[in-house]
Amino acid sequence: AAAAVCILDECSAAPCASGQSCNDPDQSAAVTGDYVCTCPAPNQSITGTGAPAVCATGSNDECATNPCGAGQSCVDPDTASSPTMDYRCTCMQGTGSATGMPATCAADECTSSPCGAGQECKDPNASVDSDYTCSCQAPQKGTKAGGPATCTLNECDANPCGTGQTCNDPTTSPTTTLDFTCTCT
Repeated sequence: AAAAVCILDECSAAPCASGQSCNDPDQSAAVTGDYVCTCPAPNQSITGTGAPAVCATGSNDECATNPCGAGQSCVDPDTASSPTMDYRCTCMQGTGSATGMPATCAADECTSSPCGAGQECKDPNASVDSDYTCSCQAPQKGTKAGGPATCTLNECDANPCGTGQTCNDPTTSPTTTLDFTCTCT
């Protein structure tokens, strides 16, 4: 009886990196590690035998592959030499940057005007979400963290009754004005 011929196509296990083509010239089970990974255009001349090929991006600009991701700009200060992980990712909105990796972007929450008209917004730490504070503008009073403040206006604070009289403002709503009363003491 003749010996069986075993076939082993090493490329069937997809050993090459994404986008690379694989060729196993000798599909004999007796010969392993002879598959060849080939880079896609324009770098088809770059191959790796028994391992994925190390493909160039067509230039040495590390930003060509968009390593920073969406919402970030990438600058590679040294495109003349081989890749050195010296590219810099910078957030397009907010603050944040990093070298050799995507940045952690933080934004000033006050830019979206979460407090509304007539209120001042302060965001002490742009890298922390929901830490902004809304404050009413004078002469109104009120402050709230993480959302619009409830503003009050006590018309008696301005002492409209003068000396020797007691002022009473039954509603401190900023929309109700001139509802205070003065009482002689």
